[in-house]
Amino acid sequence: MTTNILILCTHNSARSVLSEGMLNHWARKLGKDVRAYSAGSAPSGRINPHAIEALGQAGVDTAGYRSKSWDEFAGPGAPEMRVVITVCDSAAAEQCPYWPGGPVKVHWGYPDPSLAPEAEKARAFELTRQAIGYRMLQLLQLPLQSMGDADLRRALDAIRAS
Repeated sequence: MTTNILILCTHNSARSVLSEGMLNHWARKLGKDVRAYSAGSAPSGRINPHAIEALGQAGVDTAGYRSKSWDEFAGPGAPEMRVVITVCDSAAAEQCPYWPGGPVKVHWGYPDPSLAPEAEKARAFELTRQAIGYRMLQLLQLPLQSMGDADLRRALDAIRAS
């Protein structure tokens, strides 16, 4: 059974998109039955072009990516999430909607690369992509299918602390 993971950020234009891309990329390469999705509480309606560029340079297929609301994943017919990860401070502080199935929730914050000076943006996005990619690799090393929620929560917290 596929392990579904939802990654949230306020605008769903940078960090959550980088996370979705890297988790799906590594899961495919490693043959893991994991599917990442991303969404935002107040989606911008567009993906930051620097995020698409950073993912593309890493060999990640970004076809079909779009900025979307977390409401798409809270209603009837949405995939059941095992894990919900917030990646920006404003989304972590917001009241999340009810997620069917009671997923494990964790916050893995990253500085917003879109706030970097224009001359440094590409580098900021690449460094953020690398940091996110490393955590996603750690997540994929967990025996997700056999872990109980308490053990999974502890493991995800340990990844955050590393």
